[in-house]
Amino acid sequence: MTNPLLTDWSGPFGLPPFDKIDDADFGPAMDAAMSEGRAAIEAIADNDAEPTFANTIEALEQADHLLDRVAGVFYNLAGADSTPAREALQRDLAPKLSAYGSAITNNAKLFARIDDLWQRREDLDLTDEQARVLMLTRRGFVRSGAALKGAEADRLTEVKARLATLGTGFGQNLLADERDWFMDLSEDDLEGLPDFVVSTARAAGKDRGRPGPVVTLNRSLIVPFLQFSPRRSLREKAYEAWTARGANGGDTDNRAIAAEILKLREERAHLLGYENFATYKLETEMAGTPDAVRDLLMQVWHPARTAALSDAEHLARMAREDGIVGPLEPWDWRYYAEKRRLALHDLDEAELKPYFQLDRMIEAQFACATRLFGLNFTPLDGPFYHPDVRGWEVTRNGEHVAVFLGDYFARASKRSGAWCSAMRSQSKLGGDVRPIVVNVCNFAAGDPALLSYDDARTLFHEFGHALHQMLSNVTYQSISGTSVARDFVELPSQLYEHWLEVPEVLAEFATHAVTGDAMPDALRDRLLAAATYDMGFSTVEYVASALVDLAFHDGPAPADPMQKQAEVLETIGMPRAIRMRHATPHFAHVFSGDGYSSGYYSYMWSEVMDADAFAAFEEAGDAFDAALAAKLEANILSTGGSRDAADLYTAFRGRLPGVEALLKGRGLDTAA
Repeated sequence: MTNPLLTDWSGPFGLPPFDKIDDADFGPAMDAAMSEGRAAIEAIADNDAEPTFANTIEALEQADHLLDRVAGVFYNLAGADSTPAREALQRDLAPKLSAYGSAITNNAKLFARIDDLWQRREDLDLTDEQARVLMLTRRGFVRSGAALKGAEADRLTEVKARLATLGTGFGQNLLADERDWFMDLSEDDLEGLPDFVVSTARAAGKDRGRPGPVVTLNRSLIVPFLQFSPRRSLREKAYEAWTARGANGGDTDNRAIAAEILKLREERAHLLGYENFATYKLETEMAGTPDAVRDLLMQVWHPARTAALSDAEHLARMAREDGIVGPLEPWDWRYYAEKRRLALHDLDEAELKPYFQLDRMIEAQFACATRLFGLNFTPLDGPFYHPDVRGWEVTRNGEHVAVFLGDYFARASKRSGAWCSAMRSQSKLGGDVRPIVVNVCNFAAGDPALLSYDDARTLFHEFGHALHQMLSNVTYQSISGTSVARDFVELPSQLYEHWLEVPEVLAEFATHAVTGDAMPDALRDRLLAAATYDMGFSTVEYVASALVDLAFHDGPAPADPMQKQAEVLETIGMPRAIRMRHATPHFAHVFSGDGYSSGYYSYMWSEVMDADAFAAFEEAGDAFDAALAAKLEANILSTGGSRDAADLYTAFRGRLPGVEALLKGRGLDTAA
C-alpha cells in the first residue's frame, strides 16, 4: 500500500491527507525522507563543479524538502494529539534525527564548499538576502561543530544525540504527569465556584471517566479553581500537584534528566570553544551576552518585587480576617487577589467571562488582521488531524496567502500551554510556497466556549505568531516567518495582544454569550483600568524563572539543579508566597529542547520592543493607522530573518527602545 505521507498531496492548498494517514505511516516515511535527504546532501558535497550559491546553498535549502514535509505533520500531531505510538516514535526519532543533522554538519566536503563561498562572498554578486543566508548557513555549521575534527567531533555528535533523547523524555514525562493527575470533587466542594468553573470541572470528570467533577492540571481549569475555591485544603492539594509536575518520583521524574541536560550543554559549549552554554547560546541573539540579559531582568525585578511585597501585605491581611493563622501561602495568592480585584475594580471574573466567547474572539483577531493588513479568512472543510481543529483559507485581494488551522480545546492527548507552528513554511525558491500555520491552545470546552481575559490575550498572542508566518515574503525557507533571533520572535505575538485592548475592538466583539449585548462601557473601562492589577505577582513569577534559567547556563553546570534553583531564589529575595512560573522539573521551555535554554528572558526582551512599538500607534492616534501597519509588515512581519533583528526594529521605529515603556505598560514605573 502506498504511504500517503510520501505521495503528492493533491488536496486543497496542498494540505496533508489527514484522513488517510495512520500512525504506522510515520516511521517509514521519516526513514525514507532522511534517506532522500542524505542522498541530496551527498550530491551537493560530491559535486565536482566550483561551488556557487545555487549549487551549494540553494541546493542545501531544498535538500530536506521531503523531511520538512513529513516532520511538519508528525511533530504537530505529536504535540497536539499524542498517542502511545507517536510517543514511542518520538523517542525513536530523537537520536536518529540528531545523527542525521550531525552527519550534515560534520560533512567536511560540504562545509568546505560553504566556507569557500564565504571566503569569496564579496565577489559573488549576492543579493542582500542571499548574503544573509550564506552568513547564517556558515555560522550554523560552525556552531554545530563543522570545524571540529576527530574525537571532539565524534563526542559532540554523541552529546547532541543524547540531548535530543533527554529533551524528548522530559517533555513526555511532563505530559504523563499532567495527563494522569486529577482531584475528584464532591458536590459540596463546588461551593463558591462560578458556573463556568463548575461546568468545566464536570466536563473534565466526564473526559476522565469519573462519576463527578474533577480538577485537572490544565491551566484553564486549575487557575480559576485556585481563584475561586474557598476550600483552602483543596487549593493547597491542587496547587502542590500543579507545581510538582515532573518531580513526583518514579519513571516520570525530570530532576535527574535536567541535571544531565545541563551537564551536556556545558560540555557542548566547551567543545565549541565557549566559556559556558549561555555565552554560546546568546551569541546569536539580540541581547548578545549573559550580562545584558541579567541587566534587563534586574531592572525589572526590583520594582516588580517591591510591588509584589506590597500586594502580599494586603492579601495576608485579608487571609487573617478569614481566620487563617500563619503566613500567606502560594495557594492563597490567587484566591485573595481575585477578591481584592473585585473590591478595588468592581471586576469579577464570573461577570467578565460571558463577554469573551471563543468564537467572537476568533472573529476579533481576524477583524484586526483585516483592518491592519487586508487579510480575509474563509472557513475550510476538513478533514483535519482532530475533530476539534478548524481551518480557514487566508487571502488578500483575492489571492491565496496561507492556510490557518486553529486547535483550541484542552484534551488529555495535548501537551500543556499554547503555541504556533507551521506544517509548511513560506518560501519562493523553486516556486511560490504558501504556509500552513497552526495555533494550538488549551482552553476549556463549552457551549459556548468562554475565555478568561488572559485566555483571550493568549489567543491574540499566538495569532501574532501566525501573522509572522503568514505574511512572510522571503525567498529562502531557512529565514522565513519566525526563523529569527529568539529574543525577537516574541515581538509580533506580544505586540498583537495590544489590539485586544483597543476599546472599539472590545465594543464590537466582547458580546454576552446569553443576551448578545455588548460589554457595557463601564465594565470595559474597569477591565482596562485593571490591566496592570497584580502585575507584581505575574512579573515576579516570570522574572524569577528567567533568572534561574540564566543561572543554570551562565557558569558551571550545577550537579543539583534544584539546589541551584533554591540558591538563586534566595539571592534575589523571592517572596515566599510566590513561586516560579516554571520550576525546574516542569520547565519545558528550557529542558524539552534547546529553543528557550538561556532564552526564557526573551519574552521580556521582546516586551521592551512591543510596548514601544504599540506606542507608535498610540502616538499616531489610531490603533489601525494604515501607514504604520504597512511599515510594520514591510519591516518586521514579512522579512523573517533576512536582516539583523535590531536593524529591522530600527527600520520600523527609527531607534531601539529602553526599558521605560515596559515598566510603564506593567504599571511598575512608580514602584520603588
